[in-house]
Order: sequence, then structure tokens, then C-alpha cells
Amino acid sequence: MQNQTKVAVIYYSATGTVHALAQASIEGAQKAGAATRLRRVAELAPAAAIARNPAWQAHREQTADIPEAALDDLEWADVVLFGTPTRYGSMTSQLKQFIDTTGPLWQQGKLADKVYGAFTAAGTLHGGHESTLLAMSQIFYHWGGILVPPGYTDPIQFQVGNPYGTSFHAGQGDLPDDAALEAARYQARRATEIATRLQTGHAA
Repeated sequence: MQNQTKVAVIYYSATGTVHALAQASIEGAQKAGAATRLRRVAELAPAAAIARNPAWQAHREQTADIPEAALDDLEWADVVLFGTPTRYGSMTSQLKQFIDTTGPLWQQGKLADKVYGAFTAAGTLHGGHESTLLAMSQIFYHWGGILVPPGYTDPIQFQVGNPYGTSFHAGQGDLPDDAALEAARYQARRATEIATRLQTGHAA
């Protein structure tokens, strides 16, 4: 009997936009039959800075029960989806700090042959959606991962228009609309289904 595909969604979110995409990703993976883990990376910003932004403070309190990401989550997973807001066209320092701790797993080859993908949100229309996702892909190359982008493989992709991974124009901190959430669900479902096919072929 084939083992259940395991999906880890690891993300950073300050005020909730990327968190909503992460939750939708979990829903999509579960719909494809996966066992899932939702994990947030550790916050690096000082408490005083967070307290000056009511939305940031509120989101931090609302998500305090979500476990922080650990290297065990990467080792456990068959599929890993990373989520991050854009920061000057790349990922946040919080997510980068977590990724920078993965050296021991990488040296042991434990990050290879897994399916990877990424999703993001930016405050402006051209604020780094594609560059952030492409920068994440470079990490997956180093790990020997299997990149599974959503491409234009579903009608929702022609609506949201990003083949590299789910992205959302958050404007002034807006939460994702229905189309972006559906795109996140689809991306996770596709990644899960591809990983399951790879596992089935390997077992055969």
C-alpha cells in the first residue's frame, strides 16, 4: 500500500496575507489526500516594532498557536511549499534565516528529490512577485529539488496570471481574494499529485 504523501507549508506573514495563502495551500494539499503540516518561521523583528503596527501585533497574537518551522518538518515532507511577502524583490529575512539553517540536511542529501514550490504577496502590482518566486527557485536547484510550478495548467492560472507560483497584489495589507486563494489551493494540489505520481513510479 502506498504511503500518504506528506506536505509541509512553511511561511512568514506579518499581517496575515501570506498566512491566508498558506492556509489555502494546506486545504489544497489535503484535498489531494496529503498529510499536512502548517508551520510559520520565527519572527526576527523586535517587539517594539511589531507593537507599533496594530495589524502586525494582532496577527502575531492570532497565530501564536501555529508551531514554528523546524528542520524536522523539511526532512518529514515529500512536498515543501514556502510562502513569503516580497522584500525588495526577494524573500523576507525571517524566511531566509530559516533556510540558512538547512545546511546540515543539505550536506546529507536529505533535501534532494522532494517537490518544491513557492508563493508570495506584494504591496504593489510590480513589487517583486516574479523575482521573489524565481529567487526561491534558485534555492531548490541547490537542494536538488523537483520544481513543480502551477504553470498554465488550470483555468484559474489564466485568471491570476502567474505561472511561477501563486502571488497576490496585497495593496494596503488586503487579504487574498477568492481567485488568489483558489490558485494557492490548486498549486498545492498539483504539487501533491505530482509527488504522489513520483512515489508510485519509484515504488513500481
